[in-house]
Amino acid sequence: MSVISIHSNVRDYTVYFQDDCSFINKFERFSQRLFVIDENVWQLHGKGCLASIPKENLMLFTVTEERKGLKSVMEIYDRLMEKSAKKNMTLISIGGGILQDVTGFVASTLYRGLNWIFVPTTLLAQSDSCIGSKTSLNYKRFKNILGTFYPPAEVHIQTTFLRTLSENDFLSGLGEVVKLHIMGGRESTDSLILSLPAVLCREPDALLLAISTSLSIKLNYIEGDEYDTGRRNLLNFGHCFGHALETVSNYAIPHGQAVVVGMIFANLAALKRKWISYTTFDSHLNSLLLKSLSIPIHEKYLKWDKILDCMRHDKKRVGNGLVMIMMRENFSFEKVVDFSEDELRSGIEELKGVLNV
Repeated sequence: MSVISIHSNVRDYTVYFQDDCSFINKFERFSQRLFVIDENVWQLHGKGCLASIPKENLMLFTVTEERKGLKSVMEIYDRLMEKSAKKNMTLISIGGGILQDVTGFVASTLYRGLNWIFVPTTLLAQSDSCIGSKTSLNYKRFKNILGTFYPPAEVHIQTTFLRTLSENDFLSGLGEVVKLHIMGGRESTDSLILSLPAVLCREPDALLLAISTSLSIKLNYIEGDEYDTGRRNLLNFGHCFGHALETVSNYAIPHGQAVVVGMIFANLAALKRKWISYTTFDSHLNSLLLKSLSIPIHEKYLKWDKILDCMRHDKKRVGNGLVMIMMRENFSFEKVVDFSEDELRSGIEELKGVLNV
């Protein structure tokens, strides 16, 4: 078992890489505890890894993008408040990023902060969202505009859960793995290109290396900028366009897949501005990005006016221009705040060509 220790202004926390599922039994040390578990994870692992969890301490949660809001938060509030425990309650959430966001928001707000443990079960959550302290909720049709900064006290990563992911969910997580390896520089990018066949086959050692490398790279970006006012903004590479695509598709395109398309779009924009060479664009496109894309991107999701409307509501926007995180040839990244509507329109047309839409 290896460990990553992370400093937070809220509280320091630890990521544990577990060899097996026996760590679940150690949660018995918390006399007052509630497990909130993705019902799909429970169906797959309730008689396996999670068999020791007492039913009286269990709340199953139906996970959809539409559930990532205040109504779901209140449902968990009600269940927790039924128990006599208050500040001495431990909330243990087992699932992917949506469950993390909802339960993290609950933990950060109820009784001004509960002890919270997170067991991520998707590749996206294990390699990216499990660290960084953010909780995010959707409000009406706008994605991730409500939230807090509140890290779990412990994160436990066990790759057994990844074996049962659907191919689409697995590749959605791979999109964030690709993003982080690219943001780590040329060496980590080339390393992922070489190991990608093993990762796609879900070989445990390859997965563990890809996950730990992703988290280490992300940690390098969030250290010293926990509250996302500076360098951490760069982690939105692929997200500026990707979030808009998610919204326009009514979440038919899952997050990680939308981020892959967003990275392709950002690289097209960087290529047009002559920030990167065609060789770099083509290498990333064909060696990593297209291999991480499984969801068909329909033309109806790429309507210029709808994408524009969503990007105008991007919470990272501070001026009249649109926001775009773009890469340069030396693998440095910049936050562009003057991305124009004309660039958006022409970029979408070029994107359609690349994706054969």
